[in-house]
Amino acid sequence: MINTLITSQTRIKLLKKFFLNSSIKGHLRGLESEMGESSNAIRVELNRLEGAGLLKSAKNGNRKYYQANTDHPLFSDIHSIIMKETGLDTLVEKVITRIGRLYAVYMTGDLANGKDSPVIDLILIGENIDREYLARKVVQAEKVVGRKVSFIVLEPAEASYHLSLLDPNKLFSLWSNIPENQSNQLINKTKKKEG
Repeated sequence: MINTLITSQTRIKLLKKFFLNSSIKGHLRGLESEMGESSNAIRVELNRLEGAGLLKSAKNGNRKYYQANTDHPLFSDIHSIIMKETGLDTLVEKVITRIGRLYAVYMTGDLANGKDSPVIDLILIGENIDREYLARKVVQAEKVVGRKVSFIVLEPAEASYHLSLLDPNKLFSLWSNIPENQSNQLINKTKKKEG
């Protein structure tokens, strides 16, 4: 879908990288090796996106790091398009209905890092989850989104420990029914255990 709207494959990769998970940062050389594109092509697109105000940048030593500008008026629209392009909106919609007391859905893996991937890695936190129903919904969602879905289900009591084993910068909240302060506490506990 997005390929018909935007012809530059480099620009599409950068939009997916920065607008799926807005906490992701990247610099020119890292993006070059990650995307397998020439540094010149990436530099041109980064300059265009920064010039349009879609990306913001900050210097750290001799590197210039880029990140999505969440204050831009089009941020939520572009994020929504990227969610649809990757199939995450459909996946979440199919999975969260009628499966039990679901509290949160986190994405990990390559997609959470802004790298395109044929696999969507999810962590679901909840109680009394109907795992058979969930498995059926995941199979349906895989057919619709055209990606494999890998998931684990955690009880709230074990979620803090499991999430503490992950890099919090590579953990993306897709959906949450946890109040904002409790969700932040869960992720902050993860960051404290990391440090």
